[in-house]
Amino acid sequence: MKKINLNEEDKNRLIQMAWQDRTTFEGIKKEFGLTENQVKNLMRKLISKNGFKRWRKRVQDRITKHEKKVDFKPIRFKGPW
Repeated sequence: MKKINLNEEDKNRLIQMAWQDRTTFEGIKKEFGLTENQVKNLMRKLISKNGFKRWRKRVQDRITKHEKKVDFKPIRFKGPW
């Protein structure tokens, strides 16, 4: 398995993107080169145990997290700033 090196800013951005409903896993892959499983594993390490459980419950079976299932065509991640 390839070691993933992210600086603190990238980790924070990844967490924000993963929590955002309209940011697909494909968008995260374009930004960071991480697969859906890699994102899940990183989220497990980056956030608290309860936070991870809440996040997984939120994104599990969520149509908007997969580009092929959404009606809109996401161009890129747009954060709250």
